[in-house]
Amino acid sequence: MKVLNLYAGIGGNRKLWDNVEVTAVEIDPQIAEIYQDFFPDDKIEVTDAHQYLLDHFKNFDFIWSSPPCPTHSQANNFLFPQGVIRYPDMKLYEEIIFLSRYSKKPFCVENVVSYYDPLIKPYKIGRHYFWANFYITSLKTPEGPTVTNARQSTRRPRDEHLRQLQEYHGFDCDNRTLLANCVYPPIGKHILDCARGNTVKLLTEYTEAVIHE
Repeated sequence: MKVLNLYAGIGGNRKLWDNVEVTAVEIDPQIAEIYQDFFPDDKIEVTDAHQYLLDHFKNFDFIWSSPPCPTHSQANNFLFPQGVIRYPDMKLYEEIIFLSRYSKKPFCVENVVSYYDPLIKPYKIGRHYFWANFYITSLKTPEGPTVTNARQSTRRPRDEHLRQLQEYHGFDCDNRTLLANCVYPPIGKHILDCARGNTVKLLTEYTEAVIHE
């Protein structure tokens, strides 16, 4: 199964995928280096994921996209009074609309639960929204943070994750943000399993597929 993993980060969503041939796209070369270390068999492209999707979406059996979430996050509710004033980045909805119209294969677009009512209805699992053209069954997630390092097989305290990232000398990203951006790996596996097990014709209208927890 050929999988396109856009805005790959360090690969939290990808960690439990098996029997896949993954092309990961990450624009930050330092983050891409960590991803490549975690998943040496994956092909990684250091480029703009938004454009890569337009150019290559027909070449894959499954597409996962996790566009940047800060401008959609509920954190904006308290950042606005502090003077952080910004538009939501609408590339998120550009990708949802584009894929819903033109993708003939399963896809999933992921983002955080937003500070506004979503413009297109998603599935909701934990602290994430998912837009997909296949049915996603419900999934219970652990209480509290679900941050996990892509290299580890179990969840560990955040401070231990941060210490592990220090092995990448010269890495100057906000490590806590890097970890917080990871999708909890069992969720990533669940989504891919749903895409693989889909026996229903791919959906053309998201409102037909929404299952609320």
